[in-house]
Order: sequence, then C-alpha cells, then structure tokens
Amino acid sequence: MPDISPTSLASARGARAVVEPTLLPIDQDRLWTDIAAGCEGCADPLVRGLLATGIRNHATFANGLAALIGRKLGDRSVADDALSELVTEAFAADPEIVAAAAADLVAIRERDPATANYATPFLFFKGYHAVQSYRVAHWLWNNDRRYLALHLQSRTSELFAVDIHPAARLGRRILFDHGTGIVIGETSVLEDDVSLLQGVTLGGTGKNVGDRHPKVRRGVLIGAGAKILGNIELGEGAKVGAGSIVLESVPPFTTVVGNPARPVGTRHSALPAFTMDQMLPPIDYMI
Repeated sequence: MPDISPTSLASARGARAVVEPTLLPIDQDRLWTDIAAGCEGCADPLVRGLLATGIRNHATFANGLAALIGRKLGDRSVADDALSELVTEAFAADPEIVAAAAADLVAIRERDPATANYATPFLFFKGYHAVQSYRVAHWLWNNDRRYLALHLQSRTSELFAVDIHPAARLGRRILFDHGTGIVIGETSVLEDDVSLLQGVTLGGTGKNVGDRHPKVRRGVLIGAGAKILGNIELGEGAKVGAGSIVLESVPPFTTVVGNPARPVGTRHSALPAFTMDQMLPPIDYMI
C-alpha cells in the first residue's frame, strides 16, 4: 500500500524542512480513512452537520468529492443533487479526475505548513475546490458539453475568485495556495507539481488568437501577484518572484523578479514548488 504520509527531509539551509513529493498512485481508500480521522477530535456541535454531509455520510473519496462539488457549485440553474450526479458521471467516465484530485490533496498536505491534516483542505481550501471544479469542467469541455463547462467555470469564479478556462490543461499535484485572484487562460498549460500563490495571472498579451497563453513546466513556483503573459514558457523548476511581470520565457531552474522580470542570482537545482521557498537571491535594483 503506498504511503501517503509526507516524508520530511532536511533542507540545505537547515532551518526549513522540505518534503519529498508523493509520486506513487494514491491509495484513495486510505486517504478517505485519513480524511475522516482528521475530524474525530471535533466536538463543536455547529460543525457536526458539516462533517456528516461532507465526509461521514460518504463511503469513498470519489463520492465525498462529488457531493462537495455539487454542494459548492449548485444553484437555481443546476441543483446540488443534479450537479453531484454529473460529477459522479465524470468520475466514472474518467477515473484520472479522481486520481488527480487525490494527488492534489496530498500535495497540499506536503507543501502547506497551515495544513494539519487532510480533512482541512478537503473541506475548506477554495484553491483545492477550484482546481477540482475545473477538472470536471475540463471533462465537460472535451466531451462537447461546453456551455455546461462554462457554467461551472463561471460558478467557480463567483464562489472562489479563481477563474480557470475549462480548455486549459492542468497536471497532477497542483497547489493553489489561498487561490484568490488566480486567472488561467484558455491555452495555458500547467504540468505536474506546480505551485501558485494568490493573484497569479496566466494570460495573453492582447487580442491574439490561437495558442496565446503560458506553458508552465514541472516544479515551477509562481509568487503572489505575478503576471505571466503571452505564449511563453516557464522552464522546469523556475521561480517567479511575487509581483513580477513576465513577458519572456524563463529558462529551467532560474529565478526571475521585477517589472519586466529578469533573471537574478545563479541557477538552482531544486524544484521550488516543493519547498515553497519564496526567498530571492540578492538583487541590484528595485522597481
């Protein structure tokens, strides 16, 4: 049985622990057991109903996630129960959606120091909810149910302040830390193991058509408020400083900062998405 517990390793700096990512398939039954265990110590009577409807009333991770998305995105146009049934249909047709959702949850537990257990991000982290809602919308988009996909995109934006076009392509183990204000355009690509902070934009540069949005390779960390614009590439392991405006491709394992962003320091060898280390090397200018 794969171990889904994060394994702490000593960092090169000593003061900060880094975590080796869980790359093996996630045991969803064990994950669901761990999610339920994270609620055992809660005695607040006002939360018992939430824990029951969110976790204890469901036998599997997939069932619990389908019910959660239905409750979150349901409205007078598409009722909660109908939407949960739609999500269940998507999960049955494409089990990769559930596998990716489980991997995303474990990635949050490994990378986010504010996460004490698996139940907390599953129930309360809107960055996680937004990514999983996108995954269902992406399935709808690829199955020619595009108006419904766009409805889910709209509801996700309204509820979570995260706007992901359903045609964008996201890999596994994606972390949207806080999530507020993240915008991801139609032809964007996020490979596996990417971490984004709040306020990040992966956008175009104007009214260009076709392939016009950024390609973010594995292990990239993008700091809060950064804007990545145009059909450019952030190479594997790149780091973008908070508030930067990136208009040109970034080489692998390179840190960029500023407006317009430019490389600073020397190339690193780690994947910053795993460490979530947003510190920058010394720079010789300020904007």
